[in-house]
Amino acid sequence: MALKMTILVENHLSPHAAVGIQSRAGLSILLDDGESRILFDSGPDDTFIHNAGLVNEPLTNLDAVVLSHGHYDHSGGITSLSPGTRIICHPGVLRERYAGLRLPGKVIPLKKLSVTERFRGLNVEYSKTQRVVAGRFIWSGEIPVENPKPWGYIDDNSATPDYVSDEGVLIWCSSRGLVIMTGCGHRGLENTVRHCINITGEKRVYALIGGFHLRAASPLKLIRLKAFLREIAPEQVLGCHCIGRWGKMWLRNTHPVACGDTIIFEE
Repeated sequence: MALKMTILVENHLSPHAAVGIQSRAGLSILLDDGESRILFDSGPDDTFIHNAGLVNEPLTNLDAVVLSHGHYDHSGGITSLSPGTRIICHPGVLRERYAGLRLPGKVIPLKKLSVTERFRGLNVEYSKTQRVVAGRFIWSGEIPVENPKPWGYIDDNSATPDYVSDEGVLIWCSSRGLVIMTGCGHRGLENTVRHCINITGEKRVYALIGGFHLRAASPLKLIRLKAFLREIAPEQVLGCHCIGRWGKMWLRNTHPVACGDTIIFEE
């Protein structure tokens, strides 16, 4: 069995992309192992549907859609899906969140980061804990972090920090180890991988794919991350979306993927 991964939305356009493919700041990945078809994230709008049509990948026969977290660039396109589509995500995905300037006792919102429209008409399954999505695919549930870092605010009136506790990942269990797909990696790549190992019992990591949120990471954090990657020794590291040029510079063995790319993971 092999896993076919099609990048439907990503910040950059692949040189191998089909004619007419459009890139967007966000992420949406279609996964198909011959038994299950899973959409991981939807990007910011309906671009993922447009691009799927151009590469002859219909989104009408999905087993599920898994949302990594509630930021609009990962879940904004969800309202373009057919009514009744099965969605799996953390219950915190519906929180209103903002990037803003903090002042004493309040926050001045600068940008809304959450989805304006709710998931009306969709078959949403909320879960804080891990669950089987379909076949070999597993939703990680909430990723524990000892000292989480805030990324914006929940409710600009209360100035509550947003630790993006709703962020989870999608796991594909292969005979060569775990294939782990991250949305942004707000909870930390090391925390994320260790959580996936704990809930599956599988210590081997075949591939890490997705956003690693390293655009402004400190050199110390990146040195520690490099040491961790040497420890777990994944066969492939495919960074995209929010890894940033800074992250790519430090993780030189990371292979970039972009909108329109198709990658096959052989067992």
